[in-house]
Amino acid sequence: MSLEQEREDGAADPLDPFRQFLALERDVLVLSAAMFAFSLGFQMTNRYMAEYMSALGASAVVIGLFGSFGNVISAVYPYPGGAISDRIGSRYALTAFGCCSTVGFGIWLIAPAFADISVGPTSLAIVTIFLGMLLAQAWKSFGLGATFAIVKQAVPPSQLAAGFASTETLRRTAFLVGPLFAAALFYPFGSSDGEIVTAFQLILLIAVVVGALGTVVQHLLYRPDDDIGTEFGGVSQLLADLRSMPAELRPLLVGDTLVRFANGMVYVFFVIVVTRVLEVGLTLSLPTVGTVTLSPQSYFGLLLGIEMLVALLTMLPAAKAAERIGLKPVVALGFAVYAIFPIMLINAPDDAAVLAGLFAFSGLRFAGLPAHKALIVGPAELGAGGRVTGAYYLLRNLIVIPSAALGGLLWSGVPNPVTGGELFAGDPTVAFGIATVIGLVGTAYFLVFGTEFEAYR
Repeated sequence: MSLEQEREDGAADPLDPFRQFLALERDVLVLSAAMFAFSLGFQMTNRYMAEYMSALGASAVVIGLFGSFGNVISAVYPYPGGAISDRIGSRYALTAFGCCSTVGFGIWLIAPAFADISVGPTSLAIVTIFLGMLLAQAWKSFGLGATFAIVKQAVPPSQLAAGFASTETLRRTAFLVGPLFAAALFYPFGSSDGEIVTAFQLILLIAVVVGALGTVVQHLLYRPDDDIGTEFGGVSQLLADLRSMPAELRPLLVGDTLVRFANGMVYVFFVIVVTRVLEVGLTLSLPTVGTVTLSPQSYFGLLLGIEMLVALLTMLPAAKAAERIGLKPVVALGFAVYAIFPIMLINAPDDAAVLAGLFAFSGLRFAGLPAHKALIVGPAELGAGGRVTGAYYLLRNLIVIPSAALGGLLWSGVPNPVTGGELFAGDPTVAFGIATVIGLVGTAYFLVFGTEFEAYR
């Protein structure tokens, strides 16, 4: 069934993204496979990083700083990555970034070996984790603008959301598989810090293998005719793109930035809430297997799987719905879920079923993601989608940088440097509550001032 037929019938086929995947051109197919591999490795590891760091002795403030450090990388990597691609070509650039990500996973793997070496108020193991982040996020951050540009050029304007739903479904499948792998690998271990570190090192070892395979396959099979890096024109082009950003994007950028700042305040702490605040695991009695007990760490992986399953089931129907009701309502739905999930999670009872329902609800925030991407790249001129996207995400991510550090301070408290006491006694509920307020303000701003993309009116 074609996309046009689906529009006429009003039905969305959940398997359609995978059928489109098999019909992609060879180079796009290879890059999509590489994206799956690195997304798998990153999602198996990054969502558990706060738990890993806690087991190695990191405080909430340090974990928050780690989250902000990741925001810095997300903001500044795409344009240097584009400059490298301009210089050496997209094939060798992608190979280099794949190697960097794989080495980054390896650095995270060996970090516990330095746990006994003090570096100021923390340990060399934690410093090593920060250094590993510089490399681990390389491939993920590089391909952002190019991915948008490819979809922009390949899909009719009125079907942009459906086009992004296809690519997102493929990428987010790795987001489903990765946490479930992690949950299975955590299962044989307990909840002590030592066992958590051992289990996570096993996960990281698999991430290294997956990253290495993805890099090799990509290098051997990717043969581009044109370099993706020509989409980027350096600092002067960046400044020009920021100045000439379509006016329709500005209300979206303001609302999106507020929502992402709110989410950034608490996102890195979701695993801590489940495993160390609520300490919720799961015990099941299965007919042939017997009693199965999941530790909080293992159950968190299952919760992430539930979240992503809902996302995969709703992204394409939501994109199809946007063709009828417009992009703006679908994007606003995603923003609203982003906003209210933190306050719901921090006030949840220590009940496994309730948490499963909450993370299923959280999966709805991804339903608006294809429409959100269509709303970003839609107003851009054909051939400028990558630059407009890069400028948009750079500006947004620069503002979001301090969010996780602020969340960490609100969680653990703000010390008084004069008296040695506390200016503010930390409270996770306060941190998550303020995040929800900021997210709701961003959602309301977008609802009032946001505009609809012309092709969807």
